[in-house]
Amino acid sequence: MIQLLIRHARILLPDGQFLFGDVLLQDGKILEVASEIITSDPSVFIDATGLTLLPGVIDPQVHFREPGLEHKEDLFTATCACAKGGVTSFLEMPNTRPLTITQEALDDKLHLAAQKCLVNYGFFIGATPDNLPDLSTANPTCGIKIFMGSAHGTLLVSREAELEPIFAEGTRLIAVHAEDQDRIIQRRRKFSKITHPAIHSRIQDEKAALNATKLALKLSNKYQRRLHILHLSTGIEAELLRENKPNWVTAEVTPQHLLLNTEAYDRIGTLAQMNPPLRSPENNAILWRALLDGTIDFIATDHAPHTLEEKAKGYPDSPSGMPGVETSLPLMLTQTKLGHCSISQVSNWMSTAVAKAYKIPSKGLIKPGYDADLVLVDLENYAPVQRGNLQTKCGWSPFEGWELTGWPIVTIVGGQVVYERGKLNIDVRGNSLTFE
Repeated sequence: MIQLLIRHARILLPDGQFLFGDVLLQDGKILEVASEIITSDPSVFIDATGLTLLPGVIDPQVHFREPGLEHKEDLFTATCACAKGGVTSFLEMPNTRPLTITQEALDDKLHLAAQKCLVNYGFFIGATPDNLPDLSTANPTCGIKIFMGSAHGTLLVSREAELEPIFAEGTRLIAVHAEDQDRIIQRRRKFSKITHPAIHSRIQDEKAALNATKLALKLSNKYQRRLHILHLSTGIEAELLRENKPNWVTAEVTPQHLLLNTEAYDRIGTLAQMNPPLRSPENNAILWRALLDGTIDFIATDHAPHTLEEKAKGYPDSPSGMPGVETSLPLMLTQTKLGHCSISQVSNWMSTAVAKAYKIPSKGLIKPGYDADLVLVDLENYAPVQRGNLQTKCGWSPFEGWELTGWPIVTIVGGQVVYERGKLNIDVRGNSLTFE
């Protein structure tokens, strides 16, 4: 019987209120939450005086690059970054090499994860125009990922005639990268002579995003199919959802689409390049409103690392994507200090609502019987984002130099301390997530 006692913490309760007290963990579960817990000689004792205890972050959209692209990131380095960032579970995308489009490829990824991941893990099955049977039978998976745009080759499913059978058959959640591939191709030709990275936001413009989101909603409404819209990036999409969002549709936003915009290209160049692209400052404000009023349901990072050498190739040869799992929680908790949202809202967006949307049992709350995936954060001190402190293999962040608070001090996965005050316990292994 392994017990861990967290004492003198400021504990976020399921109702959004705080309790100053103790939490007892036993055999990977939360056993008791109280103002004071008396227990005989726990296996591990953590003095959390001055720290806030939150449910561990569940990041529902990451690209961890293994297998096949390990020079950018791998499951071990990525989950070291997760542990340092307070991310205790993740859902990973299928665009690895080989692609995760069969049961065999999914099994291989689960096998790798069991060996390498310091935190809990789940994987999407990727849709192609030809793998419809696999989309219904692959297991365990959190859902089907469809690249409607910003992709090429096997994973691109952009035509309505190819999309409709996927929506029509089965009940599994469908998550879409919603960009209009035909429009992107046309605009890429139109602006082909411009090499400043800011043109990326004009090539993959707001209308390209809106067109695809409208099509996904049309098919979802036709079949009443569970739909999740990944990394919503535009105000016009948010307004569309505000007017037409049935209860089987959810949406997410990334910290970068909330906090960065097209002005970042002049500061950090291709490090600001991602898909869908950064938008105007006006879009930042509309996305914030949509998050606050519930039109957008939760937050994901779309952690998609590339090496600095790859990013230095210059546009359009530079790849799109940026890392995020280490900085997402402090970025959002810093917003609470600025009065833009509350701690309970951040925890809901980054944990509770994700567990609910993907039907992940026993996660996302600090409550007896729930899994002991927790993070202790320091909301009293600020520290900058620095390359030298990052665990991600790519070794950079678009938020470098930002002074943030809410940095994780202790991260706990399955009742085990995986990160504490700058040190990783690389012997900890997470578990495969289940989906009800």
